[in-house]
Order: sequence, then C-alpha cells, then structure tokens
Amino acid sequence: MPTIADAGRLVTGGVDTHAEVHVAGVADQAGRVLGTGEFPATTAGYRAALAWMRGHGELVRVGVEGTGSYGAGLARYLAAEGIEVAEVIRPNRQARRRRGKSDAADAAAAALAALNGEAPGQPKSGDGAVESIRALQVARRGAVKARTQAGNQLGGLIVTAPEAMREKLAGLSTRKRVTLAARFRPGDLTSPAEAARAAMAAVARRHQALTAEIAQLDTALETLLAHAAPAGFLARKGVGTQVAATLLVTAGDNPRRLRTDASFAALCGASPVDASSGKQRRHRLNRGGDRQANSALWRIVFTRMATDPRTQAYLARCTTEGKTTREIMRCLKRYVAPEACKALTGPHPAARPAHHIKNFMIT
Repeated sequence: MPTIADAGRLVTGGVDTHAEVHVAGVADQAGRVLGTGEFPATTAGYRAALAWMRGHGELVRVGVEGTGSYGAGLARYLAAEGIEVAEVIRPNRQARRRRGKSDAADAAAAALAALNGEAPGQPKSGDGAVESIRALQVARRGAVKARTQAGNQLGGLIVTAPEAMREKLAGLSTRKRVTLAARFRPGDLTSPAEAARAAMAAVARRHQALTAEIAQLDTALETLLAHAAPAGFLARKGVGTQVAATLLVTAGDNPRRLRTDASFAALCGASPVDASSGKQRRHRLNRGGDRQANSALWRIVFTRMATDPRTQAYLARCTTEGKTTREIMRCLKRYVAPEACKALTGPHPAARPAHHIKNFMIT
C-alpha cells in the first residue's frame, strides 16, 4: 500500500494488454517491482489503471505492449492524459523460460523495459488522417484477396464445366470471363450444366462487386492522401497511391517519432543486421520490420530500375562488380528508405477543414 512517504517517488508503469483485461505493473527507479493489478479494457478501466499507477508515486512513463492492437486504446488514453508512452515488444523468450510466463510477470517486464531504456520507441498516435488511411487499406487488402479468390473459383468451375461452356470461356482473360459469366441466366438447376452456369454467374457477380468496392476505396485513399501526404511525396518516381499509403501508415500520424533515417530503415526491414563474430565481419539480411513497408520500398526500387537513368547506371555498375540483382535491390532499398523518411518527416500540407474531405459510402 503506498504511503505519504512514497508521494515524491518516481515510478514507471508497464501494461500487458489483452482483449478484455489489461494487467498493469509498477517499478521504482531502482528497478524494484512495487505491485501488479488487473483492470478491464474499457475507458473506466484505463482511468482506474492510471490512478492506481499514480498512487505509487510520480509516474514518469508507461510501457505498453501491443500499442497497435489490444493496447491501442490505452496508449491513446494515456497520451491524452499527458503520460509518456513507450512501445514495448514481447518479453525475451529465454528470460521467459527461466522465470516462467504470467500476465503479471509480463506487466512487470514491460515496466522495467520502459525504465531501463529497452523500450525507447514512441507508439503511433493513431489520431489523424493516417489512421483513416490504415483502416481503408485493411478493407482494400481484404477486398483484393477476396476478388482473387473469386477469380480462382471461376477458373476452377470452368475446368469442370461441360465441354461447350469450357471451350467458350477457357481462353479468355479473367476480366472477359467475369463479364460473360455475370450475364448467365441459368435454367433448371437439376441439370449439372445449368447448375454450373448458376455458380459461375454468382462468382462473377461477386467479382464485379468487389472490383467496384476496390475502386471506391482507391478513390477515398487518393482523397485522403492529398490531405495527409507531405508536399511533393506523391510526385516522387515510383511512389503511387498504394506505396504512399503504406509508407505513411508505417510512419504514423506522428512521423517525427522516427529519430533517424536508420531507425526508419530498420522499421522497414531494409537495414543490414550485424552478424560478425570473432575474426569474421559480415552483415546479414534483415527479415524483420514492417513487411508491407519493405514491399513498398521494393516497388519503388523496381520502378526506378525500369525508368530512372541514374538507377539504371547504378545497376549496370554493380552488375559489372559481380553483385546479383537481389543484392543490388537491397542496396537500393537502403538508399530509398532515408529518402522516404526525410519526405515523411518534412513539412506536411496545411490542414484543411473536415468538410473538404469527401465522405465515401462503400456499398
């Protein structure tokens, strides 16, 4: 139980987040764990957890696990209350094997990580247009995946369809297949041929509906990007709507949380990782980071290799030096990452009134 003597003590909090319950822990500046407690994952629970942590002393910062998922609401609440929030990754697995696993232990580990500097990262604020872009991208990605499945299903139905129908559709592109199949008007479904026509028509119309949904989402994303993207970012070679949206989401609504170009490259998985040992000095490929952002950098590099004279000259020079195309693309991604970081952390367009952003109803 905190006492009056504890009032001037500096403390650090840590929270292990879950869907329904968050577990909080508090540690003092000497690294002693002062206690742990469970709180519901609601606004009232956030308020109670903050009051409980402050009851142990002057709260310096709070380390929160899962700030991009279960901990997003808590992180936003703490930031609104003026509390410094640190993003905590999951505890070290070797330490877990030695000490065991529990929510209270994870909360204490989060508090210690925020205290000793193992969790220096600032989470995304998630309170602006970039968060809107992220949500629309999630919807678009799901729609694209579902449309691909519909196209594959239509192809499978054609393979097993009656001979006349198969010959009519087999040699067409997916778009032409969909257009033709969507016009089918099946008859008696007890006939396998008519049932195949009904199935193809249903799948084709689903494909068309998803295509329309994707087009609407693309229009909404373009409008949001015009509002949220830094000046001139979309004009850079290789940066289209989807690439810009992905990199903006990676940086977040508060891109200045990225302290250096190298930190952004590491966040995108484009930084080489030191793997030296003994007399051997080498670096290995970074397979971590945000893989969507890594893919966006790859698309920029791929476009520039095909259209940019400077990139083509670099490609030719490195090829004569014996580097493979993969190695060259990794080098180019490491070059593009700081360029993107400077653009994302630079001046943004002046904020416009909300009524200038058109509302799109996805039907």
